[in-house]
Amino acid sequence: MDRGMAGSASRGRLNVEVRRHGASAVVTPMGELDHHTAELLREPLDRCVGEISPRVVVDCSKLEFCDSTGLNVLLGARLAAEAAGGGIHLAAMRPVVARVFEITGAEAVFHVHDTVDAAVAE
Repeated sequence: MDRGMAGSASRGRLNVEVRRHGASAVVTPMGELDHHTAELLREPLDRCVGEISPRVVVDCSKLEFCDSTGLNVLLGARLAAEAAGGGIHLAAMRPVVARVFEITGAEAVFHVHDTVDAAVAE
């Protein structure tokens, strides 16, 4: 499997890494996803769906915070990925991030996995 880096970006409180893992793109946001940093995640998600793979795994293990703006970025990426024949898979969410998805009901529209390996294997 190709596990090479496809790219990375950083802006203050959020770093984003992108790599290929087999047929999937794995996007790892690290830090706080909010109104000020959301665009830093939107751009690689859009690029992944359009250029790398419409099947994207978002490794949430290093995501410390997610507000409604971050949730909207992920929801938009989900729509784009599904339109391209793929999907957005969320993996390894910390409890504080998972709670946002539970409260809003958004967990019902995503593929949610306990680990990145489980998400990639599905």
